[in-house]
Amino acid sequence: MMEAADLVVAYLEQIGVEFVFGVPGGAIEPLYNALARSARRGGPRSVVARHETGAAFMADGYARETGRIGVCCATSGPGATNLITGVACAYENEIPMLVISGQPSLHLLGRGALQESSGAGIDTVAMFRTCTRYSALISHPDQMENQLVSALLSAQQPTPGPVHLSIPVDVQRSQLKSGPSYDLAHLLQPGSAVDDAAVRQLQAQLAQAQRLVVLIGSGCGEAIELVIELVERMAAVFVVTPDAKGFISPRHPLYRGVFGFAGHPSAVAAMNDKDVDLILVVGSALSEWTSNGWSESLLNDRLVHIDSCEAHLTHSPMARLHVRGRIRPVFERLLRTLRRDSTKEIAVGEKRRFKKISADDPFKSPSAGAPIKPQYLMRELGWRSPPDTRFLVDSGNSTAWAIHDLAMHDHRPSAGGWMRVTMNFAPMGWAIGGAVGTALANRKVPVVCVTGDGSLLMNGQEMTVALTEKLSVVFVILNDSALGMVKHGQRLAGAEQIGFELPVVDFRLLAESMGIPGHVIRTAEDFESLDLDAILRNPGPTVLDVRIDREEVPPMGLRLKILGTAK
Repeated sequence: MMEAADLVVAYLEQIGVEFVFGVPGGAIEPLYNALARSARRGGPRSVVARHETGAAFMADGYARETGRIGVCCATSGPGATNLITGVACAYENEIPMLVISGQPSLHLLGRGALQESSGAGIDTVAMFRTCTRYSALISHPDQMENQLVSALLSAQQPTPGPVHLSIPVDVQRSQLKSGPSYDLAHLLQPGSAVDDAAVRQLQAQLAQAQRLVVLIGSGCGEAIELVIELVERMAAVFVVTPDAKGFISPRHPLYRGVFGFAGHPSAVAAMNDKDVDLILVVGSALSEWTSNGWSESLLNDRLVHIDSCEAHLTHSPMARLHVRGRIRPVFERLLRTLRRDSTKEIAVGEKRRFKKISADDPFKSPSAGAPIKPQYLMRELGWRSPPDTRFLVDSGNSTAWAIHDLAMHDHRPSAGGWMRVTMNFAPMGWAIGGAVGTALANRKVPVVCVTGDGSLLMNGQEMTVALTEKLSVVFVILNDSALGMVKHGQRLAGAEQIGFELPVVDFRLLAESMGIPGHVIRTAEDFESLDLDAILRNPGPTVLDVRIDREEVPPMGLRLKILGTAK
């Protein structure tokens, strides 16, 4: 015999989940009891967030780093609704996540019980249905195992995303006769279905292509080394979407930059090249930011779209060919042919686009005591961090500066990527919780969270979780006493200047009040004087309050163009 809550934890252990992120409460208490029992035997344990939204962000960061399902939980009512922003973010970014919320006992539903959120009142199951792959109320103990297994399978297949189970407290406590009946780890193994006929058509088109550009999207993580090999064997060039920059080395001689929000003119030029007769888009949904505002240079009959998700392929009806299938087996098939009979050579002798920032680089503040430039900060932060550093970048100005200017060492391909941003839903504060989840998932690598003062004021309390867990996370705060993207967007659009001001906050003092060491950085000289190596090795978090130049305009023209407000 075992409690239903212990069955949930047993399945999490079976699939390798180590942590459940959440905030406890009465309606979720049996699950926390099960996690306490699990922790004593070395199984999955709880990590207490400071706000449920932060818990969902942590589960997101954990899933991105490990490739496993992230798990978060909350009590009923406001606990569940607080999760929704983080869950919606995971849904838009196709991050696999199990979301568990509590409910009062079944016999109390519909009677005005405290924080009830069943269909008789505030219906959280219905709320989650719009931002999950699966959302259900478990109304009887006999449903528990089948509903849980169905939900976890839906989180991974066919398109990853969050799933939600609302479990009344008495159902969590109910006694079950046996433990897990399914080998869930086996059932969750990804399939390898590939449209072989489409692959053969693509092989024929590659054989005829004279000039090729490959746009690498966020779905390429598991196969990035194969995609790069195809680029090299075809003597092609490649560009990346903003959320895929972290998969590649920005110093690769065939790299032409980021195509999309805050991207590079060199990437646009590569896509606009009239001599290019074939463009491969690999693993991208072609949303606003990843398609450069649905650029005509991309969405035309030169396009071949490769993706495992049919919904993504519907975004490119003009493509000459759609290839549906997991990216890795598709490229394994393509490379078998290329390795056998390719006559093209890898391009050599091209100048590398990125170089080490020199003392007289224009991004550096021109005079002693001048505010530090965010471009300079991004470049130097990247160069001075170890090659295995994970960067999580928050929404707002932080995203724009990092996409455009964060440069790194010559990286080996990584399924998780060295730089992670959130597209589409893009909530402020995502990177703060995401960095905590990433650091818990992998204590062997440094983690850097690049965030803004607006995001920090929304979700900065989650830094104390990094302190509690002794995680090596550096929180780099771009502090301009403003909602920077709002401020600059209003100025560029000629709109009213309203609602962007923030108070001047000394985040070093805030951090020190939490027991976290902090530094205030006002100039390039201040940053250069930091012992960044020691900070990154510190077994605990550190805050860098960087007073960036408030007048430096981020590369956000694409966003204004889409909004129709650019002047």
